Amino acid sequence: MKWLFSVILCTFICSASLAQTYTLDHYLELAKGNSPLLKDLRNQVASNQLDSLRLKAGYKPQVNVTSGGLYAPTIDGFGYSSPITNQHTLNGLIAVNQAIVSKANVNAQLEAITLQSQSTNNTAKISEQDLKKAVTTQYITAYGDYQQVKFSQEVVKLLSGEEDVLKKLTRANVYRQSDYLTFLVTLKQQQLQLSQARLQFKNDYATLNYLAGVADTSVRDLETPELQKAMRPDIINSIYFTQYKLDSLKLVNSRKQLDFTYKPKANVFADGGFNSDFMGQAYKNFGTSVGFSFSIPLYDGGQRKLQYRKLSLEEETRENYKAFFNVQYRQQIAQLNQQIDENDKLMPQIDDQIKYSEGLIKVDTQLLETGDVKIADLILAINNYLTVRNLKTQTIISKLQLINQLNYWNR
Repeated sequence: MKWLFSVILCTFICSASLAQTYTLDHYLELAKGNSPLLKDLRNQVASNQLDSLRLKAGYKPQVNVTSGGLYAPTIDGFGYSSPITNQHTLNGLIAVNQAIVSKANVNAQLEAITLQSQSTNNTAKISEQDLKKAVTTQYITAYGDYQQVKFSQEVVKLLSGEEDVLKKLTRANVYRQSDYLTFLVTLKQQQLQLSQARLQFKNDYATLNYLAGVADTSVRDLETPELQKAMRPDIINSIYFTQYKLDSLKLVNSRKQLDFTYKPKANVFADGGFNSDFMGQAYKNFGTSVGFSFSIPLYDGGQRKLQYRKLSLEEETRENYKAFFNVQYRQQIAQLNQQIDENDKLMPQIDDQIKYSEGLIKVDTQLLETGDVKIADLILAINNYLTVRNLKTQTIISKLQLINQLNYWNR
């Protein structure tokens, strides 16, 4: 009894697994979790944070231990000059070096790293939007194929039922053999289209798994993608315009750092330990030393002005790209909204046409049972119904794709 219960439970679980449907959010989460690019960009942001810590550590006192020795023998008067080499030397020192840098200079360098992190983070958001758009586009395409498979199954089921009726009426000489064969050709065409639709759905579904980074050859049902037009943020807060703002701040920061390269530079250092040439009382050669260095840039041949000019050209280029993108952005948003509105206006007309086509087929199938309808008229009504139903599916898929494109810019 327990064995039988286990078999039934296993069968139920397997059936539930096969009937499982996947949603758009499921694939979006898989794609984001599997994307190596997004992981790379997150690691770059973390690396920039480490660079900030490393920069701060570099301006703390730097302590080093150094040691060196030399022996230059002189044999029978032959050898290096003793005043130059001291014949034999040995040193072991602990050196401390401290660069004197203004707080404003350090902050400018830290700001450069922060801006780079913000830029990388913004690039990650744009890359995430690109990935989301690509996966959603493919999901909608596969969902359209799935709807086509379901519709083709309904049509084949309908035609198969009428084929049985027509076969009986043909045997009863109500319809001619040619009428039955004509209808049978239509049924076979729909069965072929069903096979093609299944193959197309399987291929597009496999592409969806590929984009999401999923190694799975099985095919699941797809739920209707719940896409709504998202609220468009203010241009200032849009991630696509944030990059231009960050680029501007980077140029300002570059100018600051350029100015600091022409500021006076100072450095202090000290060391202590043993340093001897063993020419005298070597045990007395323990000591210390302190010193400093100071430099002021006076003339660089005009390089500073050239660097300023280069930064000005980069700012001009940035403004040109921003202005052009602003026009494209607004035009794209307006065009997509217009297409969605026109798509919505088309749907009521299609629904009316479907209602009339379904009514005509219903009447024709009723007349078929009494032999009062021409097979050619029935086939024409079915073809018209197929055409308008396909048009509705295409219109729905087209609207979803348009909303997906519109939502791409809404972040």
